[in-house]
Amino acid sequence: MLYREHRYTAQDGLSLYYRDYGDVDGPELPVLCLPGLTRNSKDFYRLAAHLCETRRVICPDYRGRGNSEYDANAANYMPATYLNDIRHLLAITGVGRAIVIGTSLGGLLAMAVGAAMPTVLAGVVLNDVGPEIGQTGFGKILGYIGVDRPHSNWPDAIQDLKHMLPNLMFESEPEWLEAAQATWREDRDGRLYFDWDIRLVETLRKGPPIPDLWPLFHSLDKIPTLALRGALSEVLLPETIEKMAKSRTGLTQFTVQSAGHVPTLNEPAVRKTIDAFIASVQKP
Repeated sequence: MLYREHRYTAQDGLSLYYRDYGDVDGPELPVLCLPGLTRNSKDFYRLAAHLCETRRVICPDYRGRGNSEYDANAANYMPATYLNDIRHLLAITGVGRAIVIGTSLGGLLAMAVGAAMPTVLAGVVLNDVGPEIGQTGFGKILGYIGVDRPHSNWPDAIQDLKHMLPNLMFESEPEWLEAAQATWREDRDGRLYFDWDIRLVETLRKGPPIPDLWPLFHSLDKIPTLALRGALSEVLLPETIEKMAKSRTGLTQFTVQSAGHVPTLNEPAVRKTIDAFIASVQKP
């Protein structure tokens, strides 16, 4: 395998999982890949396999997702908890400084790292997320993540994924299968179930409204930042990324044509853009 599988213990005793690619002692800045709300480390497999040729790449599963344990208290599925888990992950892996690639929620957590642990960030890639969240897109996400959709086979799961996320840009059936296998897991009864704790939606629905995220975004003002946007995204709206660019200098932008929420990061043009951005981030 291209990666090593590890577990670590969170501050409250929960067992959490991460994949570790590349040379642990390599000279280049490591990359930390933070997935979306219900996603996990599998989403970054192709990107990490590419990046680990030259650097270490760490891809965690948040609590309640993938191979990490589910939390007995659904109220813990919140950004402050995830941030503490990331802090512990950085400590256990010995990573003091990294380039963070954050998809959706992962991008928001990257901004939170900028506020809470600013010396960690050498650079940030925000994948289709910003300090304002399009409510239409957010509503659609909440609409499908809180109710399981079991399937009896992978072809049916793939068709369901295409229905749920029609603007994902996968060019082959093997890529769609990989995406489905990062969305569902096979249980003991042989059926496929969502690979996340569907209770995590409870905190989003019952908790306080999303706070003002602009201060978190501005924690990145002095940090090289690349903002990716799917041209069809209803989560990162065009007016939001325009405001982001106007509110700080030096923001690099790239729009992924025909993509919605979110770009897969496997698109050739995106891969080229990420490579160029990483190459531009200087070590201290």
